[in-house]
Amino acid sequence: MLEDLAKELAAADTYVSELETKTLLAGETDRLNAIVTIKPGAGGTESQDWAEMLLRMYLRWSEEKNFRATVLDSTPGEEAGIKSATVQIEGENAYGMLAGESGVHRLVRISPFDQAARRHTSFASVFVIPEIDDRIEIVVRPEDLRVDTFRAGGHGGQNVNKVESAVRITHLPSGIVVQCQNERSQHKNRDIAMKVLKSQLYEQELEKRRAAMRKLDQSKPEISFGSQIRSYVMQPYQLIKDHRTKVERGDVQKVLNGDIDPFIRAYLLYRRDAA
Repeated sequence: MLEDLAKELAAADTYVSELETKTLLAGETDRLNAIVTIKPGAGGTESQDWAEMLLRMYLRWSEEKNFRATVLDSTPGEEAGIKSATVQIEGENAYGMLAGESGVHRLVRISPFDQAARRHTSFASVFVIPEIDDRIEIVVRPEDLRVDTFRAGGHGGQNVNKVESAVRITHLPSGIVVQCQNERSQHKNRDIAMKVLKSQLYEQELEKRRAAMRKLDQSKPEISFGSQIRSYVMQPYQLIKDHRTKVERGDVQKVLNGDIDPFIRAYLLYRRDAA
């Protein structure tokens, strides 16, 4: 009976933790798929092998979550490991859950590539960005518009210059002004002006997203000691420590097999409290 109760309690704890994680994923891009790029730091084969270990960890985590992980690009190392890899991870809130993995990951272990069996420290960087949804919906509210009509100027037919067929639309929130006076019908000119306005608003939204991506790209940390977000120590003891949230785990192999949810949840709480 005690064994059954322990299993039920563990299952209940997992369920509550998953619900808590979902409540913390309310950011604008949290719901999106994730693009994960992994690169080794200096250190040749050691760091390249570590980068491949991290790749495997995220692939195993994705499999456990029933997410679809697709390796978009991978460059193998000379002896072992990888020089770089990019993975697309598709699933509900994939980016929100993995965003906190961006940063430098540090490994301390007895090197399998060192004949003297010395302890080595390796670094690799993980960079996570959202897969931007291209289906940008442009909603223009009537109360955000000021519509002016006027007589068209220049050469035109008999009605173009005699009635107020030209249309000028001002989008008040953005300050964008468009106008059309080519058609004789005010209704047609308005329709064309609205199409131009929506196109300009679409381009404005795309530029905002490009700027956000540039900001993310500039935030890439140096892949070296002192900039790591998490340390994975396998020698002389077993310990994984997240340097931001202070969460520690002793079951290193389990984490490397994809059990990173405790670190994800801790980072989401950390992010919420820091906001």
